[in-house]
Amino acid sequence: MTLHRAQADPPRVDILGVQVSAITIPRALDTISSWIAERKQRYVCITGAHGVMESQRNEALRAIHNQAGLVTPDGMPLVWMSRLLGQPQTRRVYGPDLMRALSALSAKRGYRQFYYGGDAGVADTLAAALTQTYPGLDVAGTLSPPFRPLTNEEDLDIVDQINAAKPDIVWVGLSTPKQEYWMAAHVGRLDAPVLIGVGAAFDFLAGRKAQAPLWMQRNGLEWLFRLGQEPRRLFRRYLWIVPGFLIAASGQLVRRAASTFRLRAAQRLRPPTIG
Repeated sequence: MTLHRAQADPPRVDILGVQVSAITIPRALDTISSWIAERKQRYVCITGAHGVMESQRNEALRAIHNQAGLVTPDGMPLVWMSRLLGQPQTRRVYGPDLMRALSALSAKRGYRQFYYGGDAGVADTLAAALTQTYPGLDVAGTLSPPFRPLTNEEDLDIVDQINAAKPDIVWVGLSTPKQEYWMAAHVGRLDAPVLIGVGAAFDFLAGRKAQAPLWMQRNGLEWLFRLGQEPRRLFRRYLWIVPGFLIAASGQLVRRAASTFRLRAAQRLRPPTIG
């Protein structure tokens, strides 16, 4: 299903072929609220260097990102790249922060939430934590699917359960890239206007895992904190993501600078117009 973004949606910046939204959290809240008001069916990819690098070797995943209603810069490397590529207003829209902000807004406006994903019991713990933090938050339902591939019958049953709950926002915590595939496959089948893939935010906000200190988040070092927590699981991932992104992003900036230099040189050499 090809999705067409409204003209009012935030601008995008091409980072290694992924169209990342040049956005802030307030702008993200306004955009998502407009989808709910108009009952537009959209999904949000909250993407860091991991998602961008996975998209380098997976055209289908890159297409899923580029068809999303929003692709928010989840990590500071994407924020810095966005600014260097001409979008200085860009701020980090981190999954847990967006979840907190949208939960607070939902409690005021009555948006109904559904939490899909996480280990057994995590979605329920998350719902309990958020309803305690944001009184009035309306939770339509929770569901933690098995980690194995679902049968067609199981998938149909999940769609029916979510639609019967009538949520406005479905939060998806399945990790990248599984959650992106799931949202793209279900955006036309679920009645909810908004699907948001937040991955590890389920564990963070449910109190199961610690978040990196703010100074590490602000300096693009959250990956190092997470690596220290889960070295066996994350070592191979970060071994290629961190240097790979640095090399590829530097190459994009060099190519852009060279193109700008050639354009300006050509303009200087252009003969004056005689009128």
